[in-house]
Amino acid sequence: MAYVVTENCIKCKYQDCVEVCPVDCFYEGENFLVINPDECIDCGVCEPECPAEAIFPDSDPKTTNWLNVNRDYAGQWPNITKKGDAPADADEWKNKSDKASLLSPNPAKR
Repeated sequence: MAYVVTENCIKCKYQDCVEVCPVDCFYEGENFLVINPDECIDCGVCEPECPAEAIFPDSDPKTTNWLNVNRDYAGQWPNITKKGDAPADADEWKNKSDKASLLSPNPAKR
């Protein structure tokens, strides 16, 4: 089992979850974070830290369309081990729905 980042993270990318991950399994895209499900140890410490409530165990039906997104982008994007700044407009996007089409395939620019 693993934890999965879902649509709620798009354009929010708060990164509080990154700080608590004991195995550094987060990867950063331009406007989204993903968890590498092959590295995740299913500890669950990231889930309550997410202000956007975007992280769920892969057994949750909300993750059905997102597990492969997490796996695919974890292989393409850079690993992130420290919390960075959330986008300036993250709070505006926090509770919006239907953001899947806004997911950028680009890696984060550091």
